[in-house]
Amino acid sequence: MKHIYIDHAATTPIHEEVQQAMTEAMKTQFGNPSSIHQFGRESRKQLDDARTTIAKSIHADFPSIIFTSGGTEANNLAIFGTAYAYQEQGKHIITTQIEHHAVLHPCEELEENGFEVSYLPVDETGRISVTDLKNALRDDTILVTVMMVNNETGIRQPIEEIGQELKDHQSIFHTDAVQALGVEAIDVEALQVDLLSASSHKIYGPKGIGFLYKREDIHLKQLVYGGEQERKWRSGTENTLSIVGFKRAIELVLGEREQRLSHYRLLSKTLLEELTQQGVDFSVNGNEPYRTPNILNISFPGTDVEMFLTNLDLSGIAVSSGSACTAGSIDPSHVLKAMYGSDDERLRNSIRFSFGMDNTEEEMKLVAERIKSIVDRLTNL
Repeated sequence: MKHIYIDHAATTPIHEEVQQAMTEAMKTQFGNPSSIHQFGRESRKQLDDARTTIAKSIHADFPSIIFTSGGTEANNLAIFGTAYAYQEQGKHIITTQIEHHAVLHPCEELEENGFEVSYLPVDETGRISVTDLKNALRDDTILVTVMMVNNETGIRQPIEEIGQELKDHQSIFHTDAVQALGVEAIDVEALQVDLLSASSHKIYGPKGIGFLYKREDIHLKQLVYGGEQERKWRSGTENTLSIVGFKRAIELVLGEREQRLSHYRLLSKTLLEELTQQGVDFSVNGNEPYRTPNILNISFPGTDVEMFLTNLDLSGIAVSSGSACTAGSIDPSHVLKAMYGSDDERLRNSIRFSFGMDNTEEEMKLVAERIKSIVDRLTNL
């Protein structure tokens, strides 16, 4: 049986060229980048080269990149760091109901510690209203955190419009760009964001490495103490090996983005056409004009998501019902709940397909055939 992986929004395999770059670094570079001797200087050069490449990829300056252990730490540093650094100016935060839990849980923790959080709703397209944001803004709002691309639906949020709205307000603007990196051309100046989180393992890089972009004039409360690394914003010896891999993954994205996006569009189109040809009853969650081509969230009426996922796995198809961080949970998707309400059947019958470079049209045809068989079996129980 052919096994097919279509869960790249959860994680991606490490690209062969990334592996090669990391293997070479592993063999030749082991010094601590903070050491002043030759071994340390060689590692520092690797670190500086990576920081330069990554900064340029989002049109940022070299010192604005803070390396972290991944997107979750970057989000935590952005949210807690901003809240505690600017709490004298206010304790009001604005976010959305569809954020990743790496944003929602820090916001909930801040609520337990005297901060007030407004959670903006979304409509059935999966997008927030900039008018709602404008109405929620207050004089004491110190942070607005809105994700760039939703991890469950692939729906883009109006980040540039939000940045324009906030340009004359005191609030700091943070965006979780973990799912956007690699599929969106990111320009922090054009977007007018102050903070931006990203992760390596969503773009064929290693796990355990990410970064937080921080505009130069933004101050953060330090969360990790113990050293002078990352300009004192994040103590701890840098993960040079993974940073080298992250750099190579970024370089590959810069050279291949349009080719990858075109491929993802073809895969998405093929899967939808094949499902239709097979006579499968389905609907797509989220409006096409706002959806990134690599994520496709589909509702299959009359099915149960838990049983559906089990049957898909047994048939060799690896997908998910949403965020990998809630895998195994039977709770309905908080994203679809925000879009459709708590009683809609789509909360309990929707599957996320997220495509990768190695997926093929033939695989999509095979997936549609297997889905047809599973749906027929589940709806006739």
